[in-house]
Amino acid sequence: MLTDIEIAQSCEKKNIAEIAEELGIPEEYVEMYGRYKAKIDYRYLKENADKKDGKLILVTAINPTPAGEGKTTTTVGLSDALRKIGKKSVVALREPSLGPVFGIKGGAAGGGYAQVVPMEDINLHFTGDFHAIGAANNLLAAMLDNHIQQGNSLNIDPRRITWKRAVDMNDRQLRNIIDGLGARSDGTPRQDGFDITVASEVMAVLCLASDIPDLKSRLARIVVGYTYDNQPVTAGDLKAQGAMAALLKDALKPNLVQTLEHTPAFIHGGPFANIAHGCNSVTATRMALKLGEYAVTEAGFGADLGAEKFLDIKCRMAGLKPNAVVIVATVRALKHNGGVNKVDLGKENLEALEKGMPNLLQHVDNITNVYKLPCVVAINRFPTDTEAELKLIEDRCRELGVNVALSEVWAKGGEGGIKLAEEVVRLCEQPNDFTYSYDLNMSIMEKLEAIARRIYHADGVDLVGNASKQLIQLESMGFSDLPICMAKTQYSFTDDPNKLGAPRNFRISVRNLKVSAGAGFIVALTGDIMTMPGLPKVPAAEKIDVDENGVITGLF
Repeated sequence: MLTDIEIAQSCEKKNIAEIAEELGIPEEYVEMYGRYKAKIDYRYLKENADKKDGKLILVTAINPTPAGEGKTTTTVGLSDALRKIGKKSVVALREPSLGPVFGIKGGAAGGGYAQVVPMEDINLHFTGDFHAIGAANNLLAAMLDNHIQQGNSLNIDPRRITWKRAVDMNDRQLRNIIDGLGARSDGTPRQDGFDITVASEVMAVLCLASDIPDLKSRLARIVVGYTYDNQPVTAGDLKAQGAMAALLKDALKPNLVQTLEHTPAFIHGGPFANIAHGCNSVTATRMALKLGEYAVTEAGFGADLGAEKFLDIKCRMAGLKPNAVVIVATVRALKHNGGVNKVDLGKENLEALEKGMPNLLQHVDNITNVYKLPCVVAINRFPTDTEAELKLIEDRCRELGVNVALSEVWAKGGEGGIKLAEEVVRLCEQPNDFTYSYDLNMSIMEKLEAIARRIYHADGVDLVGNASKQLIQLESMGFSDLPICMAKTQYSFTDDPNKLGAPRNFRISVRNLKVSAGAGFIVALTGDIMTMPGLPKVPAAEKIDVDENGVITGLF
């Protein structure tokens, strides 16, 4: 059996200029990055604002296993399948972070015969967007510390700095550090730390900004810390937004690539869904909508995280309305939610599968009854799945009136997703009454409670540690009308990764509330969620290599 990278390296790619031409993008908007990658100038959107949008399809999933359940694979395969049934489709995805690539989860380019290419480039440096985001993040950190060193005219309290440095790597050693040591000229010693780049607010800002003026405005609003008299200090106060935007001007442009079957794909931005809002850029999604009859996009992790934020944050801010939702489920994830140990997920276990089904059904109920959107369950088939297991899922879904389709895109490409594509087209023609899970005019606490009760099915929210004081401060600063971005484990509806399935009789503990004023939301950190992951005992990096000809191996 070929590996993902062997499949990707054996395919014949079209020159990206040809893909852009097929989409009807004039040459003046296309900036080539070699033969198979290009950036598309966001001016295209402004100059085609009156062009009719296509249908918007969101791909999400049940609570996953640590290895993921194939959302990207399904998103790519569905878009290929739509083209096979005569529809003009465009896919919009997030860019992979090097942290998961070298860690345990893998990249974000799909898998098997449903991939975007060039796979190695996309999973590694790509067009340098993440490097630019990290540089902008760290420029702001450097200017902040330099301001304190040079006299601190803004009266910043070094103990109340909230802005961290960033690196796009899983490096637990950098979570908590002391910097500024040495001579007086080496800075002011203080406690500091790093976030992974995909958790940086700069990433979220880039993904929500519409153009350079909007980008600069959002960057200027970023709160980096507080003064001795408890007033917020912003990047604008430090006069950092212009230089930051200069670093980000090219990163703001969406990247155009292709699938193995030459379906156009925009890959742009990548905020973590268990920390930030977990969606590709608004600009990339809008381009896909303008250029295709169907725009297929995804949101990170399970629907309780990625889909909730896509619908309550991204759609609300961008004025988007999805036409259908695909919920990816796998036999192994359902068995995992039914209590099966990771090493036994490849063995047939119908009893555990039954026990895990409530997890799937709760996600379906949230999409159809809370957000009032039509949805279909896509059973993403793995080689270890048995016919009895697949039949059980289909039977239970149909018994409960849940739309379901078997997806075999990993093994068969677009051909394996035709039934799913036909069902999605049918659902897109149905009217829907899309609504949000909470109103913005609610208080911060009411919004937290709405997400916890309506989406997680919790009994409520407890503010622990400094969260109560932070709530009062955020309200006094005028941030009550912002949406909420929950930072929560992806493995459970609760804030405890060990509580699987569809738990009841639990509460959500919020231990930290902070404003991402540039992105335009309040981040609520729950449980033990961390903004800097660590590598596993055996990182994927150990298997990655490159030969004397520059050919990369071991990348999935």
